[in-house]
Amino acid sequence: MASGGEQKAVLITGCSSGIGLRIAVLLARDEQKRYHVIATMRDLRKKDRLLEAAGDTYGKTLALLSLDVCSDDSVRQCIDSVKDRHIDILINNAGVGLLGPVESISMDEMKRVFETNFFGTVRMIKEVMPDMKKRRSGHIIVMSSVMGLQGVVFNDVYTASKFAIEGFCESMAVQLLKFNVKLSLIEPGPVHTEFETKMMEEVAKMEYPGADADTVRYFKDVYIPSSIDIFEALGQTPEDIAKCTKKVIESSRPRFRNLTNSLYTPIVAMKYADETGGLSVHTFYNLLFNFGSLMHITMSILKCLTCSCLRRRTISPD
Repeated sequence: MASGGEQKAVLITGCSSGIGLRIAVLLARDEQKRYHVIATMRDLRKKDRLLEAAGDTYGKTLALLSLDVCSDDSVRQCIDSVKDRHIDILINNAGVGLLGPVESISMDEMKRVFETNFFGTVRMIKEVMPDMKKRRSGHIIVMSSVMGLQGVVFNDVYTASKFAIEGFCESMAVQLLKFNVKLSLIEPGPVHTEFETKMMEEVAKMEYPGADADTVRYFKDVYIPSSIDIFEALGQTPEDIAKCTKKVIESSRPRFRNLTNSLYTPIVAMKYADETGGLSVHTFYNLLFNFGSLMHITMSILKCLTCSCLRRRTISPD
């Protein structure tokens, strides 16, 4: 808890739905009332779902503010509206996805992803970090992804944005340690959200001008079905990610990297087991293009075997 038993001020970005919403509600409902949650979103017209989930915590342990992480002025105004600009815990959750053959994606679309996922997070950190360093206290949480550790085909731009934020945070963590400010990455694998479901449905129907017919076929007929299999077999819920984030916040010695799904640990380990990079590249190639049917069967079996008790085990960062 904060010094003197005071509540810790927790600011969370991207709370209109999904992971951000669930983190905000979980912390606001903390039985010991250790947190004053400042839930933010770009468009306050989308607040209803959060307020419904928050229930009677709204106005007590949960407040709501407008914030666009892509705007310097919006970020500054939001932090200025917080008492003494004091943030104990910053949770950078706002993010956007982008999926498909890179030939069909405009440069403006790519820049939009980086503006939110990378520069939006950097913008938030820059705004709250000076006060944390001055106080020699604070915890910065960044919602990254397993795709910030391992590239995934047809997620090229999204993966790049997560690799960028991982590198930024890995560099910043060293400096912040000198000021007693903690920095932690949360690295989920597949997460079942309305955003992901809608995106999968849309991309399967879209046309991809600029991409050759073979690439479009590999994307629609090979990648999409495999991705759906993986989501169904290994996917976690936003609540799972929220619980993991809360454990990281409450840890006396929080880890820098926190994979939320232990089933992905071997995939990450494989990458670092071979310094040439060939092992992971060729493994993913074979899984997708040569052993697609086998992977579908494997994922189906895993889905049947993955009981709720195993899923609970995957959410702990300890």
